[in-house]
Amino acid sequence: MEAVSAIKPLIRVAALSGSLRKYSFSTGLLRAAIDLTRETVPGIEIEYIDISLLPLLNTDLEIDGTYPPVIESFRQKILEADSILFACPEYNYSVSAPLKNALDWASRAPNVWANKPAAVISTGGDCGGGRSQYHLRQIGVFLDLHFINKPEFTLNAFQPPQKFDEEGNLVDEAAKERLKQVLVSLQAFTLRLQGK
Repeated sequence: MEAVSAIKPLIRVAALSGSLRKYSFSTGLLRAAIDLTRETVPGIEIEYIDISLLPLLNTDLEIDGTYPPVIESFRQKILEADSILFACPEYNYSVSAPLKNALDWASRAPNVWANKPAAVISTGGDCGGGRSQYHLRQIGVFLDLHFINKPEFTLNAFQPPQKFDEEGNLVDEAAKERLKQVLVSLQAFTLRLQGK
């Protein structure tokens, strides 16, 4: 009998942070996720997608079914990804304006979010951004995104021990392990939806 290969097919993950701040903890979570895939989660390649250059949604910018180059490039990266990883900060109990703007641009016809597996992670005070996650999941229903249900990842950034360094890098080992489990779950769910 042939040995079954333990190597999983490569999945490409587009990672978006809803925070534009230079030392954002949300973006720090994505950096940690990228590092984890290089070190301990083979079969995943994460590309950070910068949404800071996207103009505010304005359908006047759509001309004959085309979009400005920055929007076309962003939409193409989402389209080519096998799955999506959102780092979703909580602003006033909801998702941030930059993230909502990105969601809206990629939902314009044709909707490039459709049928994508996704995961959401967040950090902040109190409930660690959990309320924004539930709002994002609600938006995802309309966009036809398919979120993993477990494990959930919220992180209180201000409760000891220290979670992030001065440059917004995740330093808490327990949080890194929890983040790793999210990536493993996203990988398994993506492969399952792909029939692999």
